[in-house]
Amino acid sequence: MSLYSTIYGKGQPMVIVHGLFGMSDNWTTIAKQFADYFEVHILDLPNHGRSPHTNEFNYNSLSQAVKQYFIEHSLEHSLLIGHSLGGKTAMQLATSEPELISKLIVVDISPRFYPIHHDKILKGLNAVDLLKISSRLEAEKRLAEHISELDVRQFLLKSMYWKEKGKLDFRFNLPVITKNIANVGEELGHNNCFIKPTLFLKGELSNYISEDDEDLIFHHFPKAEIEVISGSGHWLHAENPSQFVDEVMRFSL
Repeated sequence: MSLYSTIYGKGQPMVIVHGLFGMSDNWTTIAKQFADYFEVHILDLPNHGRSPHTNEFNYNSLSQAVKQYFIEHSLEHSLLIGHSLGGKTAMQLATSEPELISKLIVVDISPRFYPIHHDKILKGLNAVDLLKISSRLEAEKRLAEHISELDVRQFLLKSMYWKEKGKLDFRFNLPVITKNIANVGEELGHNNCFIKPTLFLKGELSNYISEDDEDLIFHHFPKAEIEVISGSGHWLHAENPSQFVDEVMRFSL
């Protein structure tokens, strides 16, 4: 499987992996800032963006697809950044293929198990009848019946596109994600370990990484640092991009 990507800049490779329901386009502005120093690859994970759809959706299959991308592009000693779902995918790859990664940056996710908490998002997305709607505005109204947060609705609608004349669709594979949503919460294997430098970035207003997670983080990543991005929630790279970029650059150079 060949993943879709956009590449900016030259230098040491930096690979960025988005979160659930996201795509590489969400990271374009950040990637262009890093491109002054690195060769930045922003990827679409399987079942997202412009990458292939498959019937499999778990961290093993996701990390294997990213590994294949590394092989296809002859990437070695790369910086790897992953947000949320992409962060768990990055942890899986770094702990199973450490020779590919020089430093790991995990954005607002812990190695622990997370219970399913995407119910209202999935209900909203599955309530959008793609055979009947003819505009993004109609889709947004259906989503609003289940999802009160405007920013979440806008984020999801970024993946809506005109598949053909008069027919809208989502770029992510909603049926497969819905069927396999429990896999998104899976914890990192107990024996998985990455002994190279690792940076965990936590949103100050997010509950995805708690103080209780710190021992588990250091169990898997003994050279980890944990930094807080002020005034931000789960999408800290969008909510406080200045501090996010500063922290990544400080750690990476």
